[in-house]
Amino acid sequence: MSKKKKKYYTVWKGHHTGVFESWDDCKAQIKDFQGAQYKSFGTFDAAKQALKGNYKDYITKGKFKSELSELQLKKIGQPNFNSIAVDAASSGNPGKMEYRGVDTKTKKQLFIQGPFEEGTNNIGEFLAIVHGLALLKKNKSDRIIYTDSKTAISWVKKKTCNTKLERNQKTEKLFELIERAVHWLKTNQYSTPIVKWETKAWGEIPADFGRK
Repeated sequence: MSKKKKKYYTVWKGHHTGVFESWDDCKAQIKDFQGAQYKSFGTFDAAKQALKGNYKDYITKGKFKSELSELQLKKIGQPNFNSIAVDAASSGNPGKMEYRGVDTKTKKQLFIQGPFEEGTNNIGEFLAIVHGLALLKKNKSDRIIYTDSKTAISWVKKKTCNTKLERNQKTEKLFELIERAVHWLKTNQYSTPIVKWETKAWGEIPADFGRK
């Protein structure tokens, strides 16, 4: 995914409880801990406040509980389910990377690529959008595309992949795919809207790989 905003992790049950400032620190508390309870938040204050409360109040039968006010939620509205959602994940940045697209409502996987030996979230997000655009055009679909990456949206609009990843033996296949994606953007017209997924209002994007 795109360059991530900092997250804070509340651990209600784990080897140690509290608010942690990195996923690695959080993971250390929940790894091999049966019944671990944890969740990420966008601000330290929200994470700290959650720690005072009950885990079940924030994770209710797997449903997302927004941190936004009712007025903010009303203004944003609900997702357009005539859509697909795309996302990427990498183990390290750069690291092993994969991307996919799913039906926004059902989360049915429509395509997946990878894992590539070395890549970045931004590249994966970019490729996922272009893959989605090509798929929807081929199927003459009027769906929109949701992504949580502003960087990837920018790259698609500019018809370029502005990555600093080094091109070498490990990344050659990935760069070949990038070149195909850029070529597609430069030689195809499309009317598919690419829309930013409102994570704070709706929770993680449906295509998320669940590695938070």
